[in-house]
Amino acid sequence: MIKANLHTHSLYCDGKAPVEDVITTAIDKGFDVLGFSSHAPVPFDNNFSIKDDSSLKEYVNEVRTLSRKYAGDIKVYLALEADYIPGISTPFAEFRRENNLDYIIGSVHLVKSPEDELWFIDGPRHEIYDEGLKMFFKGDIATAVKAYYHQVNEMITTQRPDMVGHIDKVKMHNKGRYFEEDESWYVKLVDETLDFVKANDTIMEVNTRGIYRGRSTSLFPGKEILKKAARMNIPISLNSDAHKPQELEGYYREATNILLECGYKESYYFMDGQWKAFALK
Repeated sequence: MIKANLHTHSLYCDGKAPVEDVITTAIDKGFDVLGFSSHAPVPFDNNFSIKDDSSLKEYVNEVRTLSRKYAGDIKVYLALEADYIPGISTPFAEFRRENNLDYIIGSVHLVKSPEDELWFIDGPRHEIYDEGLKMFFKGDIATAVKAYYHQVNEMITTQRPDMVGHIDKVKMHNKGRYFEEDESWYVKLVDETLDFVKANDTIMEVNTRGIYRGRSTSLFPGKEILKKAARMNIPISLNSDAHKPQELEGYYREATNILLECGYKESYYFMDGQWKAFALK
């Protein structure tokens, strides 16, 4: 098993360290592969994404320059974590074409309501999740969660990301308050999304951030989803979604054991221009 992380943030978005500091820390920790995936720009004010096209160009140039500088020590790749918001976000193909990206992680952090309001399901405060659920979906959790998964499905089929990020992120602020993950309506939505992942040959990320940050009691996705995905032979990529250099290998050992328990034997990483499978051990 190589040591790798393809979901990494820096000061260009909501990360907490410069690109070079993250690279040197990764080298010190013995990483073989590091992919930077700053949040792609979105056309409204926010505190999490790359701000504008000028900043995006700086990000692209710096990652490429430093990848050459440290080529003898580590393989560094250029990516974006691109949000999909129907009718609002930039098409992923445009980001690829304009920036010559190695890969794209497609994620949904903002769920579009029937009235075109945006429900923010991420961040440290569950109050924002609760308020958006009440205001934009009239407190109907089933309708809201259905909107989330259908938006993920639409992203997979129309945007064709290389990897789908933290696929069940909508559960993070739930914490058993609104629904249980074994309820039939929820299981049906998850199963439908797994079918989309499989049909479109998309890699499913296994994201450890929720656990090591204390925001979730399980991985994204959880064990039951992982067991189903393993039976379906859906490829996965284990990543930490690091926002600080010290988070690069957060919960990796424990997550590897969970993946083995769920039936997975390998994780996919981008290397030398292609996706390759590496044994979990």
